[in-house]
Amino acid sequence: MEDDTADRAELPPLLIVDGANVVGSVPDGWWRDRRGAAERLRDALADVARTGLPDVPGPLTVVLVVEGAARGVASLPEVRVESAAGSGDDRIVELVAAAGPSRRRLVVTADRGLRDRVTALGATPLGPRTVRRPTAR
Repeated sequence: MEDDTADRAELPPLLIVDGANVVGSVPDGWWRDRRGAAERLRDALADVARTGLPDVPGPLTVVLVVEGAARGVASLPEVRVESAAGSGDDRIVELVAAAGPSRRRLVVTADRGLRDRVTALGATPLGPRTVRRPTAR
C-alpha cells in the first residue's frame, strides 16, 4: 500500500476542466455549435497538457468534462474527454475524489458552488482564464 501512495505522489498534477463553464466564459458564439466549441477547447488544452500553466509546469494530466450537446467529443492523446451522463459538476467532483488527496488536483471553473465542492476535497480551483489563451487573429 505504501508503494501505491508513493506512485500517486509522483503522478503529474491532474487538471480537470469544466468544459461548459470555460466555453461559456467567452461570448464568441459558442451556443451555435456547443460540440465544436468543446472540440476547440479540447484542442487548446493539448498544449496546456504539454507545457503546463504559469505556476504549474507540465506535463499535466488533463481531463475535459463535457455535458449536454457537447457529449461525444473524442479524446486526444494529451486530453481525456469525459462525457458526463448527468451533471458535469457531479462528474468533476467524482473525478477529484477518485484521484485522492495525495495527488495535486486543479479544477478550472468559475462556478462558485463547484469551486466550494472541490475545495472541500482538497483540490485547487482556477478560473477559466487560466486555460483560455489568446488566439492569433
